[in-house]
Parts: sequence; C-alpha cells; structure tokens
Amino acid sequence: MNGSRPDQGGGDREISRLRRGIDELDLEILALLNRRAALAREIGERKKAGQRQFHVPDREQQIYQRLARHNQGPLPDQAIRHIFREIISASLALEKPLQVAYLGPRGTFTHLAARKHFGYSAQLLAAGGIREVFDSVERGKYAYGIVPVENTTEGIVSHTLDMFISSRVMINGEILLQITHDLLNLSGRREEIEKIYSHPQAIGQCRRYLEEHYPGVPVVAVSSTAQAAAMAAEEAGAAAIANEYAAALYHLQAVDTSIQDVSHNITRFLILGTREIPPVAGEEYKTTVLFSARDQAGTLFSLLQPFADHGVNLTKIESRPRRGEPWQYIFFLDLDGHQQEAPVAAALEKLQQTSQLFKVVGSYAKGRI
Repeated sequence: MNGSRPDQGGGDREISRLRRGIDELDLEILALLNRRAALAREIGERKKAGQRQFHVPDREQQIYQRLARHNQGPLPDQAIRHIFREIISASLALEKPLQVAYLGPRGTFTHLAARKHFGYSAQLLAAGGIREVFDSVERGKYAYGIVPVENTTEGIVSHTLDMFISSRVMINGEILLQITHDLLNLSGRREEIEKIYSHPQAIGQCRRYLEEHYPGVPVVAVSSTAQAAAMAAEEAGAAAIANEYAAALYHLQAVDTSIQDVSHNITRFLILGTREIPPVAGEEYKTTVLFSARDQAGTLFSLLQPFADHGVNLTKIESRPRRGEPWQYIFFLDLDGHQQEAPVAAALEKLQQTSQLFKVVGSYAKGRI
C-alpha cells in the first residue's frame, strides 16, 4: 500500500480531461474575438468614410443590456460587463484610439477610474488640472474627460461644479470607485517615517488614523496622491498616502494598508463629453441640472415643487456662489431619470420657466461599483 487514495489516478485523469476542454474553448473564444474585432474594424472604416462619430456610448449600453438579458451564469452580470468592457475597448482601438483626458498625474484615483470605465486599450492622457480637462474636451482635443466630483467622506469637489457654469461640456456618465488608501514608503518600515505627503482629500479621509498613529509627524498636502508617491520615492524619511497602483508605479512598499477612516469610502467621477446621451431601454439614468433662484422667501421651494408633483426623485442638491453677485447662488440638482422621460421633462420645463438661469448638464447612466 502506498497510502494514496484509490480514486486519485481517476481524479487526475478527470481534471486533465476538463482542462483539455477549457483549452479547446479558449481557442474557440480567441477565434470568435478576432471575428468580432474584424467586424468592428469594418464598421470603423465605414464610419470614417461617412464622417460619423466613431464612439457611441449608448451603443455600449445596449450591448451590456442585451448580454445581461441573455446571461444564464454562473458568471454574474457585473463580471460579464467587465469582460466585455475590455473587448469593446480593444475593438475601438482598432477603429481609432479613444483619447481620454483625466486629472493627472499617472497613478491617481482619477487615472484608475478612467481605466475602469474605458479599459486598457484606451489612450489616457494626464491633464494638469480640472480646467485643463474641461478645456481639452470642449475644444475637441480629446473625446472624453474624467474628473472627480464628490467623495462620501469629504464631500463635493467645488471646482468641478463651478466649471459647468461657463463650460459647454456635458456629463456623459459617472464612475463610482471604491477608495482604499495605503501608507507607502521606500522600505515599508514604520520607524523611518518623518513626513507624510498626500492630497488634501486623502488626508481628510485618513485623519483619525494619522492622529492615532503619527501624531507628531508633519502631514503635507500636495496636488495629488500620485505626486505624493513620487515625492516619497525621492525623499529620505518621506511617506505617502496613495493607492497600490501608485506604489507599483513608484516602487514603494506598504507600511500599512486600508488606512481610510471609513471603510465604505467611495469617490464619484464624471465622464465629460460634448453630446447628449439618448436613453437605452432597461438602463437606469440620472440627470444633473443647474439653476439660479430669485432671493426671496419660498422661491427655492416653489422651484422644486414640480418634481414632487410629477413623482421625480431628487437625490442631491448643492449650492455654489454666483460670481460677481454677493449672496446669490447657483444650485446643482441630481435627480433620478432621463431628461427625455415624460415626468422628468415636464418637471424640468416648469423649472426652466421659473428660474433665472437654467441648464441641463447631462442625462447619463448611473454608475456601478
């Protein structure tokens, strides 16, 4: 007796048979992917000849919806969506590289959000500031832009909202990203930390951790978590609060991981574009509008009343000072539904009639974690 189970050999043979089946399916999938890519490239050539827009976001939503309807598992719908996002990204690259500006530098959470939405075949270009992202999209230099707009811990990014007041750029989508912060330095040793760099939002999201573990260590705000990582890679005794992608990019080690004070820490990013997104059946939408109200009692209530009258759910309202007009404000409103849906359209029409300034910033598919 050699101590092995009697069915061990049979089990190994069964595993080998199953693996051969996987290998055969992989080759079939590869052939089908290349057939799909060839069709996508032909579509791209026809679009180019007819001078038509090569990237159509609502077409992507239709693909995801159709796949979800036909998916019988065991892969969940979200996994199917991620897989096909990369397939679509690679196919678009055959037609024409999809150029997307994002708030840089490389290694920021905005960079990660852009990768999550547009896939690894998109050409992502780092911009030096939020205004630069808006301007590059408005001038047609890049097809889309990605900027942060709010975080569940630290709140709104006011500069992003302010840009919509004067810009013609629209919201074409949103990206929700789970934010995990790590404390990084060159050695991974806690005792070597003499200074900590990070973006103000990241510092705010890790405030309790820093007060508890590094009460006497200077914490210095810089323009991005990626810049913080770059500085920690060059400066003796320096550490950075950044993400694991920045750690790999700048060859840093983790001193501590997941140091954010709130575990459910999500940042919302906006996809900027220049065209309206039509609704796709089965997709859930959100609409963002901005408006201003007269400074008198009951005005804001009366402006918002039509949404209650038409059964439209309001999910967020923010106010921003109106430049050059002391104590006057512009309101940003998020609501459920697409602007082309009848109840939303009726409520928006009433709001436009009664507000001093009115603008639909965009209707777009709700983001998913």
